[in-house]
Amino acid sequence: MKLGFNEATCMKRSSVGQDLELCEKYGYDYIELRLDMIAEFLKSKSLKDLQNFFASHRIRPFALNSIEDINFRDDRQWRKLLDLFHFGCEVAQAIENPYLIVVPAMGDDMHLKTQREVFDDSTEVLDKLADVARPYGVKLAFEPIGDRRWCVRSLDQALEIVQAVDRPDVGLALDSFNLFLYNRLENIDTIDTVPLEKLFVYHIDDCEDLPLGVVDHCHRLLPGEGVIPLKEISRKLHQKGYGEICSVELFRPEYWDMDPEYVIRTAAEKTQQFL
Repeated sequence: MKLGFNEATCMKRSSVGQDLELCEKYGYDYIELRLDMIAEFLKSKSLKDLQNFFASHRIRPFALNSIEDINFRDDRQWRKLLDLFHFGCEVAQAIENPYLIVVPAMGDDMHLKTQREVFDDSTEVLDKLADVARPYGVKLAFEPIGDRRWCVRSLDQALEIVQAVDRPDVGLALDSFNLFLYNRLENIDTIDTVPLEKLFVYHIDDCEDLPLGVVDHCHRLLPGEGVIPLKEISRKLHQKGYGEICSVELFRPEYWDMDPEYVIRTAAEKTQQFL
């Protein structure tokens, strides 16, 4: 697998420009840029500056993060989502970034939605968004989030939705933390059922040993420092033939307060054993 970096990991103290330079310095193959950080970058720079950087460096863009809360939107919310989605597609096309991460809706009432309601809405929305993205040459990576506040939680559920959409430009983003967040990875063998052509993005992260209901995204750890069976996940992905991005994505406030160069260098060192 190829070493990747997700900008969420250092987003409070870093920037697009700094992340690009440091990831190039420490041997990353890919970077996942954040749309909010790109918007900040474009206040003083241009997409041409991004194009020039990638034209003169080894590191490549891979997946923009992210379009969130895609389900159960009213007309006003849908128009706002589409504005951000079009922006993401325009950026992706300009810098030859192949994937855009899309995330199911989050809310305290999402656990009240029936499986049928979630399935029907998700398939409809993914199909609509893929139609918008197709002229830009962008594919959608749908990422289930294991916590009960999100409407699509398990890999099984997300795979069923993606297979029902049944188009080559819609696949999955697997996140080791989100797999763990759903029943502490009791569903690990579901990875074996995901067709290789539907596995677009892999996020690697570890986690503190905390009970479900307590553990949250702020408890993510650098790979190898927690309880997620990352070696077993890597073995399954290798057996499947997956050789694309293995991207460090951490939302830990402690890391946000650290020197970005230290975090980016350490994350590269920690992740190498799982590639």
